[in-house]
Amino acid sequence: MSDTLPTVVGLELEREFAERPNDDKPRQSRNDGPPRRPKRRRRRSRADNPMRGIVTGKADRFTIYALLILMAVLFAFPLYSAIVKSLEVNGIQNYVSLFTDPVGDVPIWQTYLNSLAVGAVHAAIVVTVSVTAGYAFSKLQFRGRELSFSAVLLFLAVPGIAILVPVYRITQELGLFNTYLGVGMPEAAITIPFGVLLMRNYGRNIGDSLIEAANLDGAGHFRIFWNIFVPLSRPAIINLMVLCFIWSLQDFLWPSFLFTDPSLTTAAQAVSTFSSALGRGAGDLARFNASLVVLAVPAVLFVVFGLRFIVNGLTTGSTKD
Repeated sequence: MSDTLPTVVGLELEREFAERPNDDKPRQSRNDGPPRRPKRRRRRSRADNPMRGIVTGKADRFTIYALLILMAVLFAFPLYSAIVKSLEVNGIQNYVSLFTDPVGDVPIWQTYLNSLAVGAVHAAIVVTVSVTAGYAFSKLQFRGRELSFSAVLLFLAVPGIAILVPVYRITQELGLFNTYLGVGMPEAAITIPFGVLLMRNYGRNIGDSLIEAANLDGAGHFRIFWNIFVPLSRPAIINLMVLCFIWSLQDFLWPSFLFTDPSLTTAAQAVSTFSSALGRGAGDLARFNASLVVLAVPAVLFVVFGLRFIVNGLTTGSTKD
């Protein structure tokens, strides 16, 4: 019975696509009369535009683009300033020396590896918990579902600074100081409520007809979750993973609180380490700005390559067809 699950799901998908208008082939009537003209796809009107309430004319469009350009300049100016100042003295040699002559005995590539290791632990915990919880809150019917989901959302208001003492005691009892797991777990605890919210909203847009077809075929919850929910939720999952890595690269609180070994310095901590190790001369300031640019590269790459998934994952579920 379980072997026929892909067939049933495939038939259900084929049925959904068959119900959509097809512009390539005209539909034939049951009678012997002349064929009907193909149904033309309705052009997108102004009423379908979600920005219709904001953009009403050329002046509004000009204002919006002007604000976007202004915001882009404001956000890009610190990075531009750091690049210019890093090249004022010794030029490109400042970047080369970061890899050949470590600052403060901390190789910059090691900070990348530490941040990525923490991000991997962070993402693994958040994705595992959020995807399973998102499936339960969006596709399962049980008593107290909405109340439980509301309770999860309440933890979005809890700042990381509020749980410093409990996390310190728990980490000490478990012996997780100076370990990637010790830092990744509190980061995940802060991120999980957002992940559950994201996956639940995304899961509500997955057609219930696929779940019903799998149930009729005798599939259990695990098979439905693994073969239907997870593949269809891939954009949201990738979005969540990218955000976890970005937040781990930017996190300064937990690594500073739970890492005492200098060899475990993360990219966010390296900024403070390099600032303390370098002097205030023109050459040291240029080298420090070069380190800021290099440390920002991983986060920028994550945003650039994951932007499509971030936008799709955050906007899906915001509207209802």
